[in-house]
Amino acid sequence: MTDSGALLPWLVIRQDDNGNRYRVGRYPTRAEAQKVVDSLDDRGHEQLYWVERIGQESQTATTN
Repeated sequence: MTDSGALLPWLVIRQDDNGNRYRVGRYPTRAEAQKVVDSLDDRGHEQLYWVERIGQESQTATTN
């Protein structure tokens, strides 16, 4: 039996204006997760998006 966290260990997290955090998605590689963050940032949202590895603190934070 495998832990799904091992297969999709990278998270994209969004923080809204009120400080609430939401998981946008889970991805197998950091590069794939970062592409999602970059795509969301390109849309001009006023949210904070970043990539996290499951079980670790914030890896990257970007704002728009």
